[in-house]
Amino acid sequence: MRAARLIKMVLLLQSRPTMTAAELARELEVSERTVTRDAQALSEAGVPVYADRGRAGGYRLVGGYRTRLTGLARSEAEALFLSGVPGALREMGLEDAASAARLKVSAALLPSLRDAPDTAAQRFHLDAPAWFREPETPALLPVLAEAVWDDRRVTARYRREDREVERRLEPYGLVLKAGTWYLCARVAGSGAFRTYRIDRFGTVDPLGERFDRAPDFDLPGFWADQAERFARSILRAEVVVRLSPDGVRRLPHAVDPLAAREALDGVGPPDTGGWVTVTLPVESEEVAHTQLTALGPEAEVLAPARLRERFAADAARTAALYRRPDG
Repeated sequence: MRAARLIKMVLLLQSRPTMTAAELARELEVSERTVTRDAQALSEAGVPVYADRGRAGGYRLVGGYRTRLTGLARSEAEALFLSGVPGALREMGLEDAASAARLKVSAALLPSLRDAPDTAAQRFHLDAPAWFREPETPALLPVLAEAVWDDRRVTARYRREDREVERRLEPYGLVLKAGTWYLCARVAGSGAFRTYRIDRFGTVDPLGERFDRAPDFDLPGFWADQAERFARSILRAEVVVRLSPDGVRRLPHAVDPLAAREALDGVGPPDTGGWVTVTLPVESEEVAHTQLTALGPEAEVLAPARLRERFAADAARTAALYRRPDG
């Protein structure tokens, strides 16, 4: 375990000019005293770790020291080649750069691990787009990708419903969700972060100026927060439903997962037949009708009355279709 920690410490110091003992302790999940002992052990083993004293001090590697990727296990090497998304890289205009990087990593691996790219590719494949529609690459994606990499401001025209607006943006990151590309950007001058569908940009013009990224911006965290806010924003109505045990199991597959989670988190004890009553957030009664129809006889709508009457009418029509003819 200590050997793996020492390797990680060297790799961390290779990736940054200087790291404080507190930063290393946080990354390695150890105490600062352990960091001091590990740095001494690396130094005694011939790794040139140097400690700068004082308030602005920290640990750094001297002499341009680099370690080769000869310590990778097979599972680690294979996982490394799963980290890229070939289709996404191609759409962003980064396919050649990614190919060159894979070649360099392959050359640095031990001979016994050089088949890792092939073994990983034959076992796992990521198909990001959704079913039943052809994905379209937004024409302006490569321009925005370059601006993201360069931390370069852009002026963009963006379609919002029936009008087009112009924004001066600081592009922070790109997200590919079910075949659709999104840009996470900060509006220059306001400090507000927004999410934009890239296929709705009319024009994107890179500016000659760069921006300083907010050091605490976390793209995965920002996207998760935005996705949850959007999901909550469209759940404007409520439906009271009785669910059988099978209905409870199937609910997350029939409705929005966030809505199902909120409904089931507040569920009371089941009745003698195992049924429970939940209050389900929904987008609208129309959407609820479509979604809950998939549960069939495993769900009984109690309210609102108009929706209950609609399900009752559906049940009567279905029963009539399957009723045996008289005689």
